[in-house]
Amino acid sequence: MITSILKEHKGFGRQILLLSRDELIKTYKGAVIGPFWAVVKPAFTVFVYWFAFSAGIKTLKNVGVHLGGPEPFSIDFFTFMFVGIIPWFFIQESIIQGSKALRTNRQFITKVKFPVSTILTYTGLSRLYVHLFLLIILYGYVIYHRVLTGLPPFSVYDVQILFYCPLMFMFFLALSWSTAPMAAFSKDFESLIVSVMSGIFWLSGIMYDSYNFKGVLKYAMLANPINFFANGYRNCFLYNRWFFEYKTELVIFLVEFVAVFALGIFNYNRLRKRLPDVL
Repeated sequence: MITSILKEHKGFGRQILLLSRDELIKTYKGAVIGPFWAVVKPAFTVFVYWFAFSAGIKTLKNVGVHLGGPEPFSIDFFTFMFVGIIPWFFIQESIIQGSKALRTNRQFITKVKFPVSTILTYTGLSRLYVHLFLLIILYGYVIYHRVLTGLPPFSVYDVQILFYCPLMFMFFLALSWSTAPMAAFSKDFESLIVSVMSGIFWLSGIMYDSYNFKGVLKYAMLANPINFFANGYRNCFLYNRWFFEYKTELVIFLVEFVAVFALGIFNYNRLRKRLPDVL
């Protein structure tokens, strides 16, 4: 039950925050610029995609975005990609590192009496700190882009980030309740997750508009929860659309969220008592 996970967190709030900070520092220990490497990698990736698609492949410079009206409007490809790829950096790290969290922090399970679920929480928070920093950079770029194109620098739709960002954190935290114990039992499962991430990227609407698909394929794309967050960030900063306007997308995601949440609780409670012996 969810109550067992909540009970494990009770009284550990300060430790979780301190450990999330230490987790971020530990990840980049020994590097001259420390945690700033967490920004260098995404920045380099964004530059590569900018060069490839904005400077290199001129035909993909602009994308038509359909919002249900008679005509699409055009957004330069780099802006479209940039807004969608920022949540992807968090999602990718959450899936890969979330699955490894228990194995890489086994000392808290085998040597110290420490609530296991809080390990997943503080490692998730360490990734959220990086995401929030990238989000500030993204928002600065969005303001610049709006001013450059003659639009007001701020929009009421921007507040939706307070909906999408925490929801994204909770969704992938709940997913790690399933993947981390399973990866602790099987390194093959952990390797499988790493192997499929590149494919998941191209199957998600990071580099293209998933709303442009028709028929069954359209609903298949909407069933990918990563699309929900990529589209959600674009709802905030590009589309000027409220999260509840596209009801089909919202309903599909909420069903998936409940399923992932319930499955995470079930798997965590089923496997956690056997973790010390396995690790």
